[in-house]
Amino acid sequence: MRWSSGSVPQGLRQRFIAHRSIATSCRAVVLTRFGGPEVLEIHPAVAIPDLKPREVLVRSRAVSVNPLDTRMRAGYGRSIFKPLLPLILGRDVSGEVAGVGSSVKSLVVGQDVFGALHPTAVRGTYADYAVLSEDELTLKPPALTHVEASAIPFAALTAWRGLMCTARLEKGERLLVLGGGGAVGLAAIQLAVSIGCRVSTTCGCKSFDQVISTGAEQAINYEAEDIESTLKGNFDAVLDTIGSETTERIGTNVLRKDGYYMTLQGEAASLSDSYGFAVGIPIATSILLKKQFQYRNSHEIEYRWVYMRSDAEGLDEIRRLSEAGKLKIPVEKTFLITEAKEAHEAKEKGRIPGKVVLEFD
Repeated sequence: MRWSSGSVPQGLRQRFIAHRSIATSCRAVVLTRFGGPEVLEIHPAVAIPDLKPREVLVRSRAVSVNPLDTRMRAGYGRSIFKPLLPLILGRDVSGEVAGVGSSVKSLVVGQDVFGALHPTAVRGTYADYAVLSEDELTLKPPALTHVEASAIPFAALTAWRGLMCTARLEKGERLLVLGGGGAVGLAAIQLAVSIGCRVSTTCGCKSFDQVISTGAEQAINYEAEDIESTLKGNFDAVLDTIGSETTERIGTNVLRKDGYYMTLQGEAASLSDSYGFAVGIPIATSILLKKQFQYRNSHEIEYRWVYMRSDAEGLDEIRRLSEAGKLKIPVEKTFLITEAKEAHEAKEKGRIPGKVVLEFD
């Protein structure tokens, strides 16, 4: 039997909170050094930390493999993460609440939830039990399987950060998504369409039908068409998931005055890796400020780096849209959690261009 969070008797709530002690360690995919997929290790008994007041213990049923996971494993962000090794990778999770901290009000043990950790979290979700804050989780729509749900939150929250928090898109405005075939691009298209925006996107031929089916009014096959000559009119915002010199040039040239160019390829982590955290962050800040000044003067537009951040309001809207069938991230292949190496290898070698999910047996 399950209760809503507002109807759980106090005595039972306290018993549920105490229930987290049933698990003190669990299996996890651990990163002890940076390198190729072969460095991923299955550890059978990794300690589960005590829950802080607003934390939730989730019994993982499925976790997705994000580009950030493979990049971190290879050494991206090493200036931040190397002193913290060993790490557990993974950001997305879908599973069942196994325990709650003393101040958690919205969730109780037994509920199915999904959510995503912040990009800098040290203890990720590639584990039988994951720890997230209450604000990083929401109820899983019953119509979605755990595999389907685990593919959504990190990508969708990244898109949400750019479209809703940075550009503050409104009904009737025009959005260009450069690279609409990936998870963030697909999420951005669907989020924009849900508020009544008109969306154009670029993609490869394999993603063409998919981006149209998610609601884009124009899809440009960059493999066969010239993007700049095909785009018509000016856009209110551009989300660049590719971040190359070419896409930056295209994106900044098609914006209206005061429009927003947003790229996912900020340079803070890579510069910190090259020069160390103390030097790299100031250099990155300087580069960002210089580009912002440059584009305000040359194009009269806003230039931004976009990163995923936890957002309870955004996650709740993502849940609502997912429940209504208006936000989906297709999963191309699943692996068992014990096959994390194989999953990473398949993604790196391009054998699986779409979304990959790790399931728990």
